[in-house]
Order: sequence, then C-alpha cells, then structure tokens
Amino acid sequence: MCMIECKGGFLYNLIFRYVGVGESEEVQLFYYFVKSEGNPEKDPLLIWLTGGPGCSSWSGLVYEVGPLNYKIDPYNGSLPTLVLNPYSWTKISSIVFIDSPVGAGFSYAKKTSTASKTGDFKQVQGLVEFFNKWLIDHPEFISNPIYIAGDSYSGITVPVLVQKISNGIEEGILPPINLQGYILGNPVTGGDNNYRIPFAHGMALISDELHKSLERSCGGEYYENIDPSNTECLKEFQTYEECISGIWSKFILDSDCSFTLQKPQGDSISERRSLNQKSESPLPWFGCPDYPDLLSQYWANDPHVRKALHVQKGTIGEWKRCNYGFPYQYNVRSSVEYHANLSAKGYRSLIYSGDHDMQVPFLATQAWIRSLNYSIVDDWRSWVVQGHIAGYTRTYSNLMTFATVRVAGHTAPQYKPKECFAMFKRWIHYEPL
Repeated sequence: MCMIECKGGFLYNLIFRYVGVGESEEVQLFYYFVKSEGNPEKDPLLIWLTGGPGCSSWSGLVYEVGPLNYKIDPYNGSLPTLVLNPYSWTKISSIVFIDSPVGAGFSYAKKTSTASKTGDFKQVQGLVEFFNKWLIDHPEFISNPIYIAGDSYSGITVPVLVQKISNGIEEGILPPINLQGYILGNPVTGGDNNYRIPFAHGMALISDELHKSLERSCGGEYYENIDPSNTECLKEFQTYEECISGIWSKFILDSDCSFTLQKPQGDSISERRSLNQKSESPLPWFGCPDYPDLLSQYWANDPHVRKALHVQKGTIGEWKRCNYGFPYQYNVRSSVEYHANLSAKGYRSLIYSGDHDMQVPFLATQAWIRSLNYSIVDDWRSWVVQGHIAGYTRTYSNLMTFATVRVAGHTAPQYKPKECFAMFKRWIHYEPL
C-alpha cells in the first residue's frame, strides 16, 4: 500500500503489487488497486486495461477514471503535483489498473527470451491467470458484479478476455464469479482506419471534391489493401494527409505540436499499427495536448516514487506512458465476432465514443455495432448532464448501450470527466443515460 501525497496534504491509498504469470511466473504484471469510496462490499469491481498495446494503466488511473490527476503546471524541476479527481469512477466502484502486456508500465519479464514476447492471445492468457490469482488473494470480491473495461486498443483485447473468462467460469477453471459485462471507450475493433476519411469530411477537414475523389479512386479502402500501382488513390491520399497534418488526431480541436517541429514518421496506411506510430519529436512544451504525458514521465522515473511503489530495481529502464519498443503479435484482426458471442451469452456492454476523435472515429464504432444486427430498444436521443447535452445514445436488444461523448477526444473521460462519470454511474446502476 502506498500513501500518495496530493496538493493540500491529502494522502490517498493505493495498493500496488506484482503478480507472476506464465511458466515459472517469468512475467511479472504490475497493478494498482483502488477500493471503492462507496460500498466496496457490494459496489462493482472493474478490471481496467489501457490500450497501445504497451501503454501503462497509470494512464487510466491518473488521466481518465482514477482518483488522481496531475496539476497541469509548467514543469519546474520538482516532482509533479497530484490532485484529487472529483469525478473518479472509484467513487462507486473498485478498480484494478493492470500494466499489460509485459513491457507496459512497470511490468517486466524475468528473462528476455520467450517471456518477453507477447501478442493478443498471449496477453489475454496472462490476464486470465492474473485475474484468477488476484481473486484468490481477494476472495471478498468474488460475489461483486465484475466488469472488464478499457479503451483504444483494448477494444481488441477486452472482448477476447471477457470470452476467455466466461468460458473459464463455465468450464469450472475459474471461480464462479459474478461477471456481468464490459465497458469500452473509442475501441479499436478492426477496419476502423477506413472511417477516418468520412469522419474528416464530416468534420470539414477535407473538401467535398477530395472526399468524392478518394471514394472513387480508392474504393473505400484507404488504409489497407491499397494497390501500389493505383497512383491516383495514392496521390489523393497524400493530399488528404496534408490537409490533416496539423490536426491532433486524438482530439481534432487541438493542434499537433509536433507538426511544426518534425513530421510524423512511418507508414500512415498500415492497419491498426498506425495507433502505435510515434514521432521522434522533441518533448512537448506546456500547452501541447500531450504535455501531461511529460509529467507522468518525470513522476514515474523519479527514484523516490519508484522506491515508494516498490518497483524492482533493474527490471525496466526509462518508464514511458506508452512503450511501443517490444515485439507484439497482432493475432486478432477483428473483435466483432467476440462481441457477437458475448451478446449471445447475455453480457451487458457500454460502448462510448468521444465524438472528436479521429484515431478511432465514432463512425467506425457505429458501423460494427450495426453489423451485429440487433434491434433497437431505445432509439437515438440526447443524454443530458446538469441541463446540457453531454452526447447521444442508443440501446440495443443485446444489452449493448452506445453513447457519444460530445466534444471529447480519444480518451473521453480525460476531456469530459464530469459527463463520463455521470454516464458510467447511470449505466452501472441500470439507469437510462
């Protein structure tokens, strides 16, 4: 347990630990656990996975749904200040934030051979083992309603993980836990990238003429299966990239600060892996949308912080909010079939989208939800927080609720914490949004 000091002298309790998984427990998964501030004996338990793959769960804890935030000040050389998040989801639920897969956050492999290699299926297998061991150590939570949650690339791993846990319960491998469903924000599903151009058009980032030309020359396949000999498509796509080059794709109302420093590198038309591309630009300055990342980097690499967290010395080098420098196998091309299987089993799901995210546009999410072909039980309408429209929602007969979060980006709770907490609170209590 750690007492984290916040501004004003408040001390916040965090429980953190390693759990060994895999052969001889060679993989050590690091996690943070925050008990519900409400009624932890009865409140839901969330297992939170951050996307990437390779991003630390500290992101979910301190930027999105956890009880702490950084005070956003220009860095002065001292340890960044933590403050309380008044809209933490831990007010009504307990949350386990897991650094997964191995290589993310403080999670590490004891040996650098096969243990350090991971992928969609291997990550899920490790998480099932983690979850089983965690419940053995915390049997008081077995009867609590349990949900698996995450965002971004977790849209691939969470549905696979829920199905694996569900199968384990049915086969008697896992304890008979009260698994109720899952929650996903702006989730990668497969084929999402092809909706970026229609999204850019709808948001007036590209002209009608360019949009029509792209549709005609590329045939709707903008990011994959592009014929290299299709020079017209490639030319129009380059024009599209020039139009959006100064836009922060995670939240299109912000500017991409790296644009004026160094152009992004890498193949921009690769499927899913485009989420992993990161420019080797200089560190962000105060006011850039990714400046808060820098505060985490200073905080997590401070030797006093590492000592307080009992991080094993020599296990990792520099901590990064998102580590993309390890081998990863993308085994799951699309998670739609997993959503279909889970719907057939009767699990609840909340799928939400920040409507100003171009990385995983809400158009892509709406498309795969429609493909499940379930009837609508509560049709498209606004949902309101304190008299203001917070977004729009629709509910389906498979117990799936879809919601947009108005004027929010890729990690919606980071942009609209009050609204997202209201959304979660209503949904988790079986209330209409």
